[in-house]
Amino acid sequence: MEKTSERVQLVVHEQGWAEVILNRPHRKNAITGPLGLDLASVMRQAEQNPLVRVILLKGAGGSFCSGLDLKEFNAEPQPEWLADFQHIWRGAHRALFESTKPIVGCLQRYAINGGAALALACDLLIVGEESFLQVGEVQIGMAAPYNLAWLSLRHSEGRVAQTALVGDRIYGRQLQDMGIAYRSVDEAQTQAVAAELCGRLAGYPEGGLQQIKAGLRSHLTHNADQWFDQFTGAVSVGNRPQPSSMPR
Repeated sequence: MEKTSERVQLVVHEQGWAEVILNRPHRKNAITGPLGLDLASVMRQAEQNPLVRVILLKGAGGSFCSGLDLKEFNAEPQPEWLADFQHIWRGAHRALFESTKPIVGCLQRYAINGGAALALACDLLIVGEESFLQVGEVQIGMAAPYNLAWLSLRHSEGRVAQTALVGDRIYGRQLQDMGIAYRSVDEAQTQAVAAELCGRLAGYPEGGLQQIKAGLRSHLTHNADQWFDQFTGAVSVGNRPQPSSMPR
């Protein structure tokens, strides 16, 4: 294991793939500024490691990510990183967007709001049948810019509307039927299936994975920041998340 921080870990396997692990299980892997900084750093490390050909993004403790850590965002006094959070979070998504290596997501239990955006950033998503993804910002009067950005990159306008305009939980089998998840599997097998897929892809002849991923993006005329700017431009940078009844 290459333990790069307490909040995000990098584990490189000799078979040619790596795990990037959100590691705040005591807070259901909820997002803070430091976690965003570490996620960007660890993703860059995995990207630059010549031994790594596939990246698995997962959460520690049997769950993926519950979204923003509202306790930390609304703490008094304000955390030092709060004023810079929009820049920090952009950096994390930029690192995901710019990865030339396939990213497999392992969605266990839930991926909510900001956590859903991380799951949607994955090229291939393995989800437990009883797990759910929820782009629920609309239900609390907030925009969902990074969710919209990733959904729009991969899906039709109708599919984006189904996911983001209603804001309901979408469970494993439905995620597969919608084409958002690659596979929905028995809950207990989620990690094993995701790891098996990573090992399988990493065993393919060298070059093909990155060439195909580059080809998937060949239609884009935008770099990462230009792409995300289309979706974040209308969002006020200074807004602080407010407590809500969203599931954590």
